[in-house]
Amino acid sequence: MGSKQISFGVGIPMIAVGALIAFLWAPAETELGSTTEFIGSLIGILGVVFLISGIFYGKQILAKEE
Repeated sequence: MGSKQISFGVGIPMIAVGALIAFLWAPAETELGSTTEFIGSLIGILGVVFLISGIFYGKQILAKEE
């Protein structure tokens, strides 16, 4: 069972913000365009990682020692 809070609350917004930075803000920058594009891409990649981890997240059941 996945975690909707991680997937939809963190992963998807990070992907959206990373795409906006990489595709809209980076071309407008003259001096730091490549750095801005890299940061936007990095945020998007981290968003994908959070999305995948949210899909596969499951609570661990700890066994009690007797």
